Amino acid sequence: MKYRLLGKTGFEVSEISLGTWQLGGKWGEQFSEKTASDILEKAIDNGINFIDTADIYNDGMSEKAIGRVIKKRKEKIYVATKCGRKSDPHVADAYNENNIRKYIEGSLKNMNLETLDLIQLHCPPYEVYYNPYVFETLEKLKDEGKILNYGVSVERVEEALKVIDYAGVSTVQIIFNMFRLRPSEHFFPEAKKKNIGIIVRIPLASGLLTGKFNPDTIFGKNDHRYFNREGKFFSKGETFSGVDYDRGLQAVSELKEIFNGPHELAQIALRWILMFDEVSCVIPGASSVKQIESNIKASELSKLSIEQMDEVKKIYEKYIKKPVHYLW
Repeated sequence: MKYRLLGKTGFEVSEISLGTWQLGGKWGEQFSEKTASDILEKAIDNGINFIDTADIYNDGMSEKAIGRVIKKRKEKIYVATKCGRKSDPHVADAYNENNIRKYIEGSLKNMNLETLDLIQLHCPPYEVYYNPYVFETLEKLKDEGKILNYGVSVERVEEALKVIDYAGVSTVQIIFNMFRLRPSEHFFPEAKKKNIGIIVRIPLASGLLTGKFNPDTIFGKNDHRYFNREGKFFSKGETFSGVDYDRGLQAVSELKEIFNGPHELAQIALRWILMFDEVSCVIPGASSVKQIESNIKASELSKLSIEQMDEVKKIYEKYIKKPVHYLW
């Protein structure tokens, strides 16, 4: 495993880390404590030292599973969690000091920790980015020792650019993959100037970039890839990176022709992200130990060639850019 600096935090984190949206079971399935524990143990055994979670993942059970495992381990494991999405309705006014404190205390309790390494606002409403009070509250909690660092998980490039205007922000979590190139054009250069840690989520476009789906693939009714393709329940960009499913399959077919060697397309897609030096880490999820093992191998692959990088961009411009590029 190779390690990179997570911006202002000073943390040296595994370039392939772990996202836990579906920890302990695939989307929509019942949570399994044993599966969650096995995945976490395997990740740490193989050098992963950064785990991203959120208080709403499996209604706090992901946080609790993480807390149980890291308590047993001798290695230093950095845990980043997120807060804000528990608010119902999820509106800007919900990001007040009382709620933020309550959510952070809840995460500390779930993981049996005294301090959070990193707290991230969880894709807050647009108005939050223009409310200094929210970030003053986070500074206060940092001074109190409740958190060491804070950042924001964003939906749009414009949100990422706005939030790094706040000097205390250490990290930005953003969607970036072969089907979402815009962050590298506009946000990455500015983040580098300000020493912002970049955490890449949804690196495989909700599984599209594994190359394992086809027009007949069936997703469970509780799986967001079934019910949120049009953004009916949360941002459309969170599902298949906002790409039309059939169009995505066409693009994947051409990617398979370019990368027809011994490595899985998912591993190539992760290695592609790591070609960007501004990226601190990428956080693919895993619903099995086998997926963890596959993801980790991406860190061992050789760099992609300039020609391969150009081919990916051509496919993006052919299939993805016009309908997607300017939305996020």
